[in-house]
Amino acid sequence: MTDTTGSRGADASVRARLGAQAWRRRGKRLRDRLPPILQASVGAALAWFIASDLLDHRLPFFAPVTAMICLGLTYGNRVRRVVELTVGVAIGVSVGDAFVAFFGVGVWQVAAVCFVAMSLAVLAGAGQLLMLQAGTQGVIVATLVTNEEQAFDRWIDALVGGLVALFITVALPAATPMRRPQEEASSVVGHLAAALGRCALGLREKDLDLVSGALEDARDLQPEMEDLQEIAAEGLAVARVAPFRRRHRPAVQVVDSLLFPLDLAIRNVRVLIRRAEVALSEGEVVPETYVEMLYELALAAQHIADELGEGRTAAEAREDLVNLARRSTWSVRDAGLSAEVMRAQVRSTVVDLLRLTGLSVEEATRRVPPTKADLDPGPRSESGS
Repeated sequence: MTDTTGSRGADASVRARLGAQAWRRRGKRLRDRLPPILQASVGAALAWFIASDLLDHRLPFFAPVTAMICLGLTYGNRVRRVVELTVGVAIGVSVGDAFVAFFGVGVWQVAAVCFVAMSLAVLAGAGQLLMLQAGTQGVIVATLVTNEEQAFDRWIDALVGGLVALFITVALPAATPMRRPQEEASSVVGHLAAALGRCALGLREKDLDLVSGALEDARDLQPEMEDLQEIAAEGLAVARVAPFRRRHRPAVQVVDSLLFPLDLAIRNVRVLIRRAEVALSEGEVVPETYVEMLYELALAAQHIADELGEGRTAAEAREDLVNLARRSTWSVRDAGLSAEVMRAQVRSTVVDLLRLTGLSVEEATRRVPPTKADLDPGPRSESGS
């Protein structure tokens, strides 16, 4: 009889670890989202105060709703959202009020209001948000608002909410999106270096569990990369919109330019570690020089992470990467298939990391010699092919 106790325990351990990782990611996401959540909360309260207490509108619910939607949880396209919501509400209010005045309220009137308001929004060049707001406000006016004055007040409420959101976006942007991109980029590259180092150690000690753990670490980098992409986009949006944050734009743009090569590096490293796992599990030969390449790649990645954390470009890491690229041109005669795939992935990752140091893709590619014949370094102590 097969003993399933161990497998059940292993499954429970894996589920517990994945659950803990999920909660850590959620906690981190909440910390990242606290500034825009606070902005949306303050904006909603301020919009309600202006519409209710200063303009004396009865139940101006759409003022705080508009402020919250315009502020949202991201900084990108906030100004456009303000304009779209305001125009959408104007279209919806106008169409709804006209139908109530001429045709009253009923089933077919609600359908007609939706159809006409959304169609007009599309003709006005609306995006999905504007189109939906036009239809929504038309229905609200047709079913809840009974006179023209209230309909106009609802449009004013929407305008108040939009203006409050615009004021907060331009005058009071959170500082967090400006600081976070480089910090997050440094963290992602550091975790990439740690995964490479763990893989190299597992290969040297022939410890399959270590290599499998490194592969899980590499896979966990994907959600981190997605968070970094979002944070960088928010930082750029703040730098474009907020006058007092524009001095930070060059630093955020630098991180934005790193996103594509960093994503490629993560994907290449995942393939590399996967082949290391296969090599160990199937007993393939992985030459010691290949393991050394992984160590050196990990050290170079950590150097880049440290430089990014200090707000500098990692130009000093280029020499080490170029030297590693030169050594990676030699294959070892007895190396297994997986080992050769690893060597190829090292070369690809070197190109990606060189781009993180500020080189263009053309410059980075030129630094990685295609064959050993391009170097002619003389005899080597280890037999090659």
